[in-house]
Amino acid sequence: MRDLAIQPRDHDLVIATHGRGIWIVDDITPLRALTTEVLASPVAFLAGRPTAQRLQSGGGWANGDAMFVGANPPSDAVITYYQRRRHIFGDMKLEVFDASGKLLGTMPTSKRRGLNRVTWSMRLAGPKVPPAASAAFGAAFGPRVLPGTYTIKMTKDTATYTTQLVLVPDPRATHTQAERQAALDLALKMQGTLGDMTFAVERMNGVRQALDERAGKLPASDAVAKQLRAASAAVDVLRKKIVATKEGGMITGEERLRENLTDLYSSIVFYDGGPTQTQIERADAIARELVDVQREFDAWTTRELAGLNAALRSKKLEPIAVITRQQWEASGQ
Repeated sequence: MRDLAIQPRDHDLVIATHGRGIWIVDDITPLRALTTEVLASPVAFLAGRPTAQRLQSGGGWANGDAMFVGANPPSDAVITYYQRRRHIFGDMKLEVFDASGKLLGTMPTSKRRGLNRVTWSMRLAGPKVPPAASAAFGAAFGPRVLPGTYTIKMTKDTATYTTQLVLVPDPRATHTQAERQAALDLALKMQGTLGDMTFAVERMNGVRQALDERAGKLPASDAVAKQLRAASAAVDVLRKKIVATKEGGMITGEERLRENLTDLYSSIVFYDGGPTQTQIERADAIARELVDVQREFDAWTTRELAGLNAALRSKKLEPIAVITRQQWEASGQ
């Protein structure tokens, strides 16, 4: 190594080897914070520079084997902490809270001594999505939190330690805080609709499975068995209004309420600006369509279930009960 320089704005260490390459160590602020007092303390968070929420983008191209590309900075927020001794006894966890004290998420911890680094995606939990024939990849992630100051709390057995994490917009971004807030509000609203959708499909699946299970206990030619199978098919017609059921994944082109809403959701959570009026109206329209299907199912249960249960009792089979929202939420599904 022939020369060292520290970039004053970003605190990056640049190492020149003169003919062999240049090495860059991103943000040495935590290393500069390793004072004698910190090294003597049992636990200490080491502050870094504010975390920029990088613009979300995708794409790229394949390079030949002679191409060297350095790694991009991590897209997650990085938290650095020091432990004088390895953690052995009791629980240890890291949590992140917003300015109001609401718990937003947890992070895995390293219990080893010395410097440790963990990352936080800066995203809330993803939505519940009803099962279907195709995967909803865009709905596997939660919306990104807004720029601001967040509290990181470490619980180490009975002791607690806190620090502040500052998130700032990407310096290249032109979106306003109001636009980001509108996108977050819409994403959370769609999360609620997806939760309602998941519950609706679980109710239908529970009734269908119960009908099929009881029909299987009767002879195929039995009149009650035929009645149960016909009822299961009727419920499945309603389910197919919500989710795609053709096997083959996305190549079938089948789209139902679930597929339309998860596509819309992903277009919101992976964009840094505000939603369009069309997106807002589309989210509302899908929610109304879901309510219509839910009402159809409720009307079906009111009209058909009592008679079906009477037929089941005549065959000494257990009647069918539709799961309630409270029971579903308590089951953790």
